[in-house]
Amino acid sequence: MDLSEHNLNTLFEQLGLPSSDEAIDAFIEKHKGLDRSLHLWEADFWTPSQAAFIHEALEEDSDWAEAVDHLDALLRG
Repeated sequence: MDLSEHNLNTLFEQLGLPSSDEAIDAFIEKHKGLDRSLHLWEADFWTPSQAAFIHEALEEDSDWAEAVDHLDALLRG
């Protein structure tokens, strides 16, 4: 059983991205305004493996789904 915390910082670590608060803020600022007609995993800034992880997290309602949903909301805001 996975008891690790699943938040934005650990999600970014899982995606292989810089995970400091400042790096996350910069990523969100850079990619903010994501088209609402796209699924998050369809955004062109993901690598294929990152997109697959995000898609799987949401489709399987995994432990990561809440953090992915949070990121999705921030990118569309």
